[in-house]
Amino acid sequence: MTSRAALLAAAIALPLWLLPPAPALAADKTPPADTASAGKATMGDTIADPVEDAQPRKRSIPFQGRTLAYTVTPGTLVLPNDVGEPIATMFYTAYTVDQPKGASPRPVTFLFNGGPGSASMYLHMGSFGPLKLDLSKVDVAQPGPYPLHANPDTLLDRTDLVFLDAVTTGLSRPAGKATGKDFWGVDQDIDAFARGIQRYLSVYNRWGSPKFILGESYGTMRAGGLVYTLQQRGISMTGVIVMSTVFTYGPAMDPGTDQIYVSYLPSYAVTAAYHHRLAEQPADLPAFVQKAREFANGPYLVALQKGNDLSDAERQSMAQQLSAFTGLSPEYLLENDLRVDPSRFRKELLRGQRRTIGRLDARFTAIDVDAGGEKPEYDAADAAFSGAFVAAINDYLFNDLGYKSDLAYRPSSGAMIGEKWDFTHHLPGGGRINVAASTMPDLSRAIRMNPHLRVMNLNGYYDLATPFGGAEYDLKRIMLDKSEQDHILYRYYPSGHMIYINPAAAHDVRADLDAFYDNAVKG
Repeated sequence: MTSRAALLAAAIALPLWLLPPAPALAADKTPPADTASAGKATMGDTIADPVEDAQPRKRSIPFQGRTLAYTVTPGTLVLPNDVGEPIATMFYTAYTVDQPKGASPRPVTFLFNGGPGSASMYLHMGSFGPLKLDLSKVDVAQPGPYPLHANPDTLLDRTDLVFLDAVTTGLSRPAGKATGKDFWGVDQDIDAFARGIQRYLSVYNRWGSPKFILGESYGTMRAGGLVYTLQQRGISMTGVIVMSTVFTYGPAMDPGTDQIYVSYLPSYAVTAAYHHRLAEQPADLPAFVQKAREFANGPYLVALQKGNDLSDAERQSMAQQLSAFTGLSPEYLLENDLRVDPSRFRKELLRGQRRTIGRLDARFTAIDVDAGGEKPEYDAADAAFSGAFVAAINDYLFNDLGYKSDLAYRPSSGAMIGEKWDFTHHLPGGGRINVAASTMPDLSRAIRMNPHLRVMNLNGYYDLATPFGGAEYDLKRIMLDKSEQDHILYRYYPSGHMIYINPAAAHDVRADLDAFYDNAVKG
């Protein structure tokens, strides 16, 4: 099977950047008691009682030489449809800090992971909350315990934080006459989050607060559509933060489209450098990334566009140049027609060492039973830390906070969703996209309609799930006027898909977000 044919075969039910239907990492392992407790289930999904709930706790952590006191509130919001009937309960965990009487409202940031079909436990347990997992030394799967520590890089000192779980994930469930399939789609999912945020603003009287959203992975695509949808409903956001970004997502890939190889090449290059597979190791990583970026978008793109018109001499020359960037042999690159899909790259780079590299974080390595295979048996990064997140969220919610619920926490509903996700997306101003949906037009219009809106794009160099080249390709084609282009900021870190598991990167992200919040709130 040729490289392109293999890629097409593997791309069924995959997004444009080869994301799986649920990069939520962990499989859905909801025990039977979850379904039994609800009394009714449809399409394998639990139907919840439409009751709002809040169980606040007072807590504090040491932070920058002082004590940071806060209230943590796990609870549920009832989402109504347009005629007021309950359609879902959305689980949230909010972290708030009391303000002195008469002080200006604190900013509030709504955070979520993606999937589609992923709960937000990864951001919740690993990123900007007051407590986080310490995964700095994890390079292989380790048994528990998985203690939470005070987070030196929390954002809670400057913004309240509300972590939201998508309906059918975490403790969020359909309600009333709704079922899971009513939320399994690009637009359906955006609508549910818009209703959840609107309800939170009303319940906690936060309409006057500066409002931000922060999405990771598929959550970035959600964020692009969500900011526009909220704006259309009278909720103007102050800022959007997208981490490990993908704005174009769909169930299949056109085998004649070569952009994916161009977008991945800079990520291949930094990964090869990290694993010392290059003849000349770069001394300056950002400068090397720029060199790889220029090569990918210049000579490499031109060579791919030539197709069969590429001469044998040009093909040989391109294979040599690609080898210098990727660490793969010229012979292997020629065998793959100069086009190496991510799974093959992950298998081939360290084949001589009988190792594969991670998808979510290419710094991680694993050993396959078959060293001669075409692709890795599993994701080394996922295997290393997904269990820690699942254990941590359950211990934290039900033991530490003592949250009471008849439901089991569902890390992912990807197994239930399968191929049922609806990729149809209605564009601003009419028309729709299906097969491969994109919310770039939504974000573009939101920026043009709200001149105060700012966007921060955070990227991990070693992310082979949502490569930073793909985020650049999307965002730099958002068709903004020159006067608006500085509304989007780009930042890069020596980490993977989950940037925050690297302590040094997490610290740098915090510093960059400090400046972003300052500038966004000032307008």
